[in-house]
Amino acid sequence: MRVVFMGTPDFAAESLRALLDSGFEVVGVFTQPDKPVGRRHTLEAPPVKRLAEARGIDVYQPTKLRDGTALGLLRDMRPDVIAVVAYGRLLPVDILELPPLGCVNIHGSLLPKYRGAAPIQWAVINGERETGVTAQFMAEAMDAGDIIDTRSTSILPGETAGELFTRLAPMGAELLCSTLRSIERGTAGRTPQDPGEATFAPPLTKELAELDLNTEGHRLVTKILGLDPWPVATVEINGVKFKVFKAFSTKKAVKSAPGTLLSAGPEGIELAVRDGSLTVTELQAPGGKRMRAADYLRGHPICP
Repeated sequence: MRVVFMGTPDFAAESLRALLDSGFEVVGVFTQPDKPVGRRHTLEAPPVKRLAEARGIDVYQPTKLRDGTALGLLRDMRPDVIAVVAYGRLLPVDILELPPLGCVNIHGSLLPKYRGAAPIQWAVINGERETGVTAQFMAEAMDAGDIIDTRSTSILPGETAGELFTRLAPMGAELLCSTLRSIERGTAGRTPQDPGEATFAPPLTKELAELDLNTEGHRLVTKILGLDPWPVATVEINGVKFKVFKAFSTKKAVKSAPGTLLSAGPEGIELAVRDGSLTVTELQAPGGKRMRAADYLRGHPICP
């Protein structure tokens, strides 16, 4: 089976590594263009590119998929199947229809829930108790293809989106390998999605980072977890904007308006919220390092 792999971040690199280690014939890799990082805007290759080059696989980084160039490259490769994991681009119809065994995608949710660019983060933000990965035959509409197979897992208490990414990546890699084997054998299932059950997971933005303290405490906690490692939740305390990494909430009776500083001590920095309080236990001040709130307060006392 000749496989073309399309993917970009670490989550996708885990699947590419599994394909190569399992003996699949990967005849080419498509990934996003290198991106500038840091203050000097040094170009950095995506994780998938670094892995593919280390394994001697040809890498392609087209800026467009609809001008015919990518289609021509793919025709020359003659893939039986195209495997897509977190590539970051929608495939046009002419590419979707090219491989005789179809285009297969591994998506970081239990479809049809959380279609879109940030399914893992939104599952955490919304306080879901379960998520997983789905293998689907790709369709023209985003994440709307027939489901082949799934793997599910509980979202652990206090688990960040970054931690959940780390757990789901090998699950997705194993699912991709087993899916391609079933396609090769002709035993792959195909279950249409119910569009009425679909929910959506749009890309995260920096504007989402600011915490609205006129919100229930448990929702603030899950938002903090879901925005870690990016863009990271922020909250303003006494005129200073802090990044927030960990916090817990209570539903104790609070007469103060949401956002009011209630206390600052060994447990952390306690703020009034809609239904009680939120205590920030791990933070980062502007220009500072990530640390426990109690440690920050020893050098920077805050008075209610």
